[in-house]
Amino acid sequence: MDFEKLITERYSVRNFKPEHLPQEAIDKILEAGHKAPTGCNYQPQRILVLNTDESIAKLKACTKCHFHAPTAMLVCHNKDESWVRKYDGALSSPVDAVIVATHMMLAAHNEGIGCCWDMHFDPAAMCDTFGVPEHIEPVALLVMGYPSEDAKPLDLHYRKRSIQETVYYDKF
Repeated sequence: MDFEKLITERYSVRNFKPEHLPQEAIDKILEAGHKAPTGCNYQPQRILVLNTDESIAKLKACTKCHFHAPTAMLVCHNKDESWVRKYDGALSSPVDAVIVATHMMLAAHNEGIGCCWDMHFDPAAMCDTFGVPEHIEPVALLVMGYPSEDAKPLDLHYRKRSIQETVYYDKF
């Protein structure tokens, strides 16, 4: 798909067909995340794939924003494998995980798979439920599946501030 078309047409899908994604589609999405840039190429991302009825049932106890998606991927970062900015100790790994998630969302759309970024989940419940180690921190939950026939963007998807409100040159 043309990149401009891809980024224009992608939206947060909240209505899905009930079937789990095939492994081939999951592999393409994961490969896109694997190709994402990370600080000093440390690759601190860790991704938990949830693609069974049992794992999705457990997921529903951790977030109300699951939208009954048949598949989900919890994008995390390994705090112990992060590049650290020397000036203030900031970790690159949370940002790295977000970049990975963005690549994955775009790849999903490119494959005809709907995806919604969800940050409204209980990280502690996720860690407890799925055995996430203490040094791994959840950042984003991507709920996904094939869009239902009535799937459409929410009205707020089309509300954009003018670029003049968000971009500055030389000084804020």
